[in-house]
Amino acid sequence: KITALMKTIAVIPARYAATRFPGKLMEKIGEKTIISMVYENAVSTQLFDQVLVVTDSKIIYNEIINTGGNVVMSKGEHQSGSDRIAEAIEEIDVDVVVNIQGDEPFIKKAPLKNLLESFQNPEVRVASLMKKFEPHEEIGNPNWVKVVFNIQKDALYFSRSIIPFKRNLSSPKSVYKHIGVYGFRKKTLLAFTHWSMGELEQAEMLEQLRYLENGVNIRMVETTETSLGIDTPEDLEAAKKYIKLI
Repeated sequence: KITALMKTIAVIPARYAATRFPGKLMEKIGEKTIISMVYENAVSTQLFDQVLVVTDSKIIYNEIINTGGNVVMSKGEHQSGSDRIAEAIEEIDVDVVVNIQGDEPFIKKAPLKNLLESFQNPEVRVASLMKKFEPHEEIGNPNWVKVVFNIQKDALYFSRSIIPFKRNLSSPKSVYKHIGVYGFRKKTLLAFTHWSMGELEQAEMLEQLRYLENGVNIRMVETTETSLGIDTPEDLEAAKKYIKLI
């Protein structure tokens, strides 16, 4: 564990009815469903006191139960993954909660460890991952969220647009992709659920902007690990090819 004094839990929010690819978490890569791969990878890191799937689906619930995992059903309708996680952990004695996306079957140990270590600083209330865009990646794709940050690595803004805009074409500044894995202190996550959706969040449809709009910094942790989220059937085919290479 990172420290004996800090209790940590990984929570995997798992909706069945994903807008762009319904039922994707029950699709298989090799012999395993995506959701069971995510769960097993999180457990195998040995970084967490507990790993928990939170779902609105009996199908996903039964899948995790059948693989011997920990899972709870959401009680209510939720606007965001954070709301779903907050409901699940409200009664759990925990210091730091890590949100691992249910469609990220290849999440690695190193970035999760680095994310947790950022909470050794008592000023850090929320942390998340980022990665430099590779030259071949489609930087203008609005589904890939961009982030800019200050010298402390606290996020200044997240956007679906390319930020920063390079008015100076010779600028060496890299563009960073936001990887949607978060760590929260429990109190901060529970507070989030009582804040109204702000104008920036409504405009970009990015829930992390709610923290910035309410004056809570998000400490960005850089990773070089490749992320392969499953958002579309094409992503699933890419993942099936990728697993044969590792």
